[in-house]
Amino acid sequence: MKFSEQWLRELVDPALTTDELVEQLTMVGLEVDGYEPVAGKTTQVIVGEIQSVSKHPDADKLFVCTVSDGSGTHQVVCGAPNARSGIKVPFALVGAQLDDFKIKKAKLRGVESFGMLCSEREVGISDDHEGLMELPANAPTGTDIREYLKLDDVIVDLDLTPNRSDCLGMVGLARETALVNELDWSPVEPPEVAPVNDETFSVSLESGAGCPRFVGRVIRGIDTGQRSPLWMREKLRRSGVRSIDPVVDVTNYIMLEMGQPMHAYDLSRLTGGIVVRQSGGSEKLTLLDEQDIDVAPGTLLITDDSGPIGLAGIMGGLSTAVSASSVDIFLEAAFFDPATIAGRARAHGLNTDASHRFERGVDWQGQMAAMERATALLLDIVGGNPGPVVVTDLGDELPDLPIIHLRSPRVAKLLGVGIGDEEIEGMLDRLGLFHTRTDPADKAATWQVTSASHRFDLALEEDLIEEISRIYGYNNLPLRNPSSALVMPHITETALSAMDLKRRLVSRGYYEAITYSFVDPTSDALLDPVSEAVPLANPLSSEMGVMRTTLWPGLIKSLIYNVNRQQEQVRLFELGQCFRQPGNEPVTDLRQITQEMMLAGVVTGLRTSESWASKSQPIDFYDQKADVEALLSLSGLDEYQFKKADHSALHPGQSAEIRRQGELVGHLGMIHPRVREQLDIPSATFVFQCRVEALLNRTVPVAQDVSRFPAVRRDIAMLVPAVHGAGEITKRIQNVAGEALKNLKLFDVYQGKGIDPTRKSLGFGLTFQDLSRNLTDDEINQIVDEIVAALAKDFGAEQR
Repeated sequence: MKFSEQWLRELVDPALTTDELVEQLTMVGLEVDGYEPVAGKTTQVIVGEIQSVSKHPDADKLFVCTVSDGSGTHQVVCGAPNARSGIKVPFALVGAQLDDFKIKKAKLRGVESFGMLCSEREVGISDDHEGLMELPANAPTGTDIREYLKLDDVIVDLDLTPNRSDCLGMVGLARETALVNELDWSPVEPPEVAPVNDETFSVSLESGAGCPRFVGRVIRGIDTGQRSPLWMREKLRRSGVRSIDPVVDVTNYIMLEMGQPMHAYDLSRLTGGIVVRQSGGSEKLTLLDEQDIDVAPGTLLITDDSGPIGLAGIMGGLSTAVSASSVDIFLEAAFFDPATIAGRARAHGLNTDASHRFERGVDWQGQMAAMERATALLLDIVGGNPGPVVVTDLGDELPDLPIIHLRSPRVAKLLGVGIGDEEIEGMLDRLGLFHTRTDPADKAATWQVTSASHRFDLALEEDLIEEISRIYGYNNLPLRNPSSALVMPHITETALSAMDLKRRLVSRGYYEAITYSFVDPTSDALLDPVSEAVPLANPLSSEMGVMRTTLWPGLIKSLIYNVNRQQEQVRLFELGQCFRQPGNEPVTDLRQITQEMMLAGVVTGLRTSESWASKSQPIDFYDQKADVEALLSLSGLDEYQFKKADHSALHPGQSAEIRRQGELVGHLGMIHPRVREQLDIPSATFVFQCRVEALLNRTVPVAQDVSRFPAVRRDIAMLVPAVHGAGEITKRIQNVAGEALKNLKLFDVYQGKGIDPTRKSLGFGLTFQDLSRNLTDDEINQIVDEIVAALAKDFGAEQR
């Protein structure tokens, strides 16, 4: 937001330089992006009056003008097409300085010229040089142009945070400046304009809380041929708004001054009455900028009997716009609910000054004052006969003023400094907040504070304390090191933290990634077709349309980015929330959404860095399985089982599910070639994902005695049907062998020549040992026989 320093000083004039004022605004939370003078440097430029104009004798496009400076006349040669007798224009005398250009006596085509008549560009206030800058007829001839136009001014550019919509108008900025400087200020208090006729126009509100107040007024017989006064055009220009015509200029001026956007309709183009309602879909509208749009369903509309005539709070329609031929107008000043307007302009590819204010919140009690102020200005400029002000509102739908309880001890605790009760009450007064002390006799003061209609950001006690800290001065708050009693926390050996999981993956060569929770619906459905994603009502882009049900889409996108930039080894992991909605029903309550913390990783590329000492090989399924096993070993690897499982996003021959004591914990495997092609993944990629909650409960290792007696190893080879995994067979061997089996290793897997294609050979190494005695051959042979018999019975296995 841009504003003129002089305009601000008309309302409140602190004894500060421009630099000090800018610094003060920044320190109270109204960050200043920059500031610049409103005009270039000029000297000896005055208000001149052209007394006569004649053709140049030797040039068709030049004129010889006689110009008065108030005390004498000068001959000036000019080529401006609007040069004519009787107008007043900026006149640069001989010796005048226009930035780096000095005016000298000159001779143009044989005719002497003493000075120069100036356009807006020569004066330094704009780039317009189509003709001379015409000044009002009552401009005093001979007056310095900088003094007359008040060009010793500065344009300040504010970068306001969304919560400070009250400062999107000069009234709010003046209130804030007076607040921090403890000054009185001059609020805009427009006089009530009495109606001279009983003309009204009907308004109906059908959008409930979307538009609970609509103030309207008919003004007949205006003269749109008039021009906005110079002071108004200058204030608009210095605020970055172009002057268009008196009616539009007045509504823009009210928006800049009071923060209340307004709109004017050509009364003769309205049919029936105005109805404010929600769009039902399949409606079209031509906007003021002549852009044709399809109105999105649910958009708040201003309509009449002909259909939509404006996007509420955003932009009016072309069909009812005020034009040069307009005689009768209908003025509007409304309050629109910020939540209803938010995002609607962006959804239609628009960004207007009105939507910028409405979606942040305007003063819902300021419409009457804005209407009276606009009426008074219009009558002064274009004349007309006003009708009565008609207020249409839905009392029950208007916002409530929050009541906040503020405690003096809480202020001291949060700010670290004691502020006197009287000083706090003075701050609340200057903020315009009504307050009462709940118990005057209580030493610990407590106030009941009623928020103001122009402050949508004050609802909690902390909000008020933040206001107090701003006014007190952030730089005045004491700098103290926090002190606290250090108590050793009770940490159980069975508890793991998420940081433990991260450290283990980092030790395996992974880098942590942090991706968006919003992902592309297509990618999410490809990688997790089982879960129902939660769609976003107002997505940032089409590629961020749903909340992720799995961490894989974001990680894969980051992996592709790195691979495309010549990274040969990519190992990424992420710990974050995933979101799901129950069933296929749309979410009507946010509490229906379930979210769970997940840990996922992606790997691709070479197993080891390129080296002369070894041949580089690509990563395979077992490399990633080793990483996952290292992760699971933190909580007790023996409790986990890997089982072959089908997952639509993973290769059917290189994927597995992870279970802990029968409970599904996660999946790992290679991305399915079909999915890889659809997502444009350039190389073979392996992924895993686990539920964090299932990994954080650690099984504490128990120390055991070391046997003094020798261990005995026996090897067996079993032919088993290929459909059985080694994991379930290993589990069965352990159950049968009992405590005597101290170590079990799968050392060989073979399928091929000499073996039935439907079967495979598994070689196991079994190590037996007892703590108290030597095991005999007969005992070991009996255990091995029992193992072979159990495998034959349960799996149809045969010993080779």
